[in-house]
Order: sequence, then C-alpha cells, then structure tokens
Amino acid sequence: MLSLYVDGDRWRAHLRAVHAAHPRLVPVAKGNGYGFGVGRLARRATWLGVDTLAVGTYGEVEEAAARFDGDILVLTPWRPFVEEQYPEAVRSPRVIHTVGRLSDLEALIARGDRPRVVLERMTSMLRHGFAARELREAVALWAEHGGCRLEGVSLHLPLAQGSHLSEVERLMTDVVAAGVPAKRVWVSHLSKSELASVEAAYPDFEVRPRIGTGLWLGDRGALRARATVLDAHPVVRGDEYGYRGRTAPRHGTILIVSGGTAHGIGLAAPTGPNDLRSRAASIAKGGLDAAGFVRSPYMIDGKQRLFAEPPHMQASMLFLPAGSRVPDVGEEVDVRVRFTATTFDRTLVS
Repeated sequence: MLSLYVDGDRWRAHLRAVHAAHPRLVPVAKGNGYGFGVGRLARRATWLGVDTLAVGTYGEVEEAAARFDGDILVLTPWRPFVEEQYPEAVRSPRVIHTVGRLSDLEALIARGDRPRVVLERMTSMLRHGFAARELREAVALWAEHGGCRLEGVSLHLPLAQGSHLSEVERLMTDVVAAGVPAKRVWVSHLSKSELASVEAAYPDFEVRPRIGTGLWLGDRGALRARATVLDAHPVVRGDEYGYRGRTAPRHGTILIVSGGTAHGIGLAAPTGPNDLRSRAASIAKGGLDAAGFVRSPYMIDGKQRLFAEPPHMQASMLFLPAGSRVPDVGEEVDVRVRFTATTFDRTLVS
C-alpha cells in the first residue's frame, strides 16, 4: 500500500492562507490532481469558496464539475476535434474555453451558443496563444461578429527563476493595445510580489492568479508519503533474485516494498538544469545504473536505500546491506515522491 498521509489541520490552514493572500484565486486541479486526485481537489475548491476552478483538459471537466459548482476554466486550448470527443463538456455553460488560434475563435463564434472564451497571449514559453498582431485580429473578429462571451486574456508564464515583470509588462501592453473589452487577465506562475506589482500597474484589470503547486503542495511538511513493507528475504553474496536473475553483490536483505511504476515510482521526467554539474550527476547516475546500484526514493532509518533492480509495476525490491535494520512486514517506511507524477493507493487526511 502506497499511502499519502495529510496533516489536515496544517494543510487546510495553508490553503486558507493562500486564498487570503489571493482573494481572486483560481485553483488548478489537473492530471493526477497533484497526488490528491482531481475530484478531491474540486471538493476542496468548493470548501475554499472560490468561483472558478481550472482543469488541464476537457477529459477532466466531468469529474471536476460533479464536485464543484462554479465555473471551470480549461487550460488546454479548444480545438475542433474536442466537440466530438467531449460533447457535454464543450457545450456546458459553466466551461470557459481557452483560445489561441483565429480559426478556432471563428469556429466557436459560428457555433451559435455564445461559448465563453479567454484569449491566450503567447508568452516566452511558445506553447499556445496569439502573437500580438493575432490578438488584435482576434478582438476585431469578435467585435465584428460577436458570438462569444469574452472572459479576458490568459498568460501562461514559464517556471524559470527570476522576475517575470518585464515580460508581463510587454504582454500587457499588447493586451491594452488590442482593446480587449473584458478587463480580466488570468495568469500562471507569478509570485505574490509580482502579482501585486501587476495589479498596481493595471488597476483597471482584474488579475486572476491560477495556482496549483503552490496551493496544494505549498506546505510539504503537511504531507507524508509512506510505503508498506511486503516481504524480506536474507541473501548471501551470489544469490540470485528478481525478474532479471541478478546476483546479490554481498550479504544483506532483499526488501519488498509497495510502490512501483504503476504508482509513478522509478519514473523520471527530463530535468530542467543543463549545467556542467547536472551533466556530471547524470553521468554518475548512469554508472550506478550500469552496475545495478540505483538510489531509490525509499528512506529507512534516515538512509536512502538502493533499488535491488528496477521497480516492478506495483512493488519495488530494495537491497539492505548486512548489519542494517530490517523493517517488519507491515511496517511503513517513508518514500520521497514527485507528487505530480505519483498515484497513491489511499489518501488519509486527518
């Protein structure tokens, strides 16, 4: 059993503090729900009393809408094919569509049911959105034909460290120049001080911060991931074990613990840093992998233990050298996880 334990009082206090600091907060519940699940976060958004919840895709709308009564902003831009894939979600009057192409705006205008849209301005991420000229054209198209309810402009900024203010100022200049009638800007990845600066610089606009990680995972001390010990087998040097018939490098114990690739254990996304130190660490890790020694995320008595072999689907095999304390079957051990890539068997909120 891979379990997420949540100190409920501490977690809820953090959520309230973030909401108090950002009264126009738009919580984000997408993907695996930051380890909690989209449904649980949707219920928590209702508890917070916010009026809008952001989800990642149209496939997440149904689960969120069943547990949250307000508006639902879909972060992935609308495309014509989602009309057939998720007909109820795309036609719901509670759903706000993100639009970043003129052809998509034309198609939504032609639908005839006045869908709600935000116009996404392309940022330095170069992921989705209108360029400055295209944004002006989109506003002109809407002014000529109507057909949609404009809910403002969306900015999705990168996670890179450093201030985003200069980029936001440039983008907001484009928004003002385009004459967007809805004075609302939906933003991601701005710090509290950056948000305050934007609000002060553009008092005519309502700034709606979309926050996911900083909200749900902002107080890591309130969260604890633990894995159950399922079995333990003493081995001597040369004993075979595992799917691949590896041999024990020395005396010790093969410890079987819950958590595997189905949970996200042992799966790694490409990392961001590309400096010399990071490359050296990757080379070192590659050497460990070739030798069969890869550090696992499992912690036993304060030590990060090694995988005995790559994780299985729902369990992992660890190697404990002789002399180490062997946890009892049924005991739980701490495990460091990437919450946005982990699926837990159970979540317990105190």
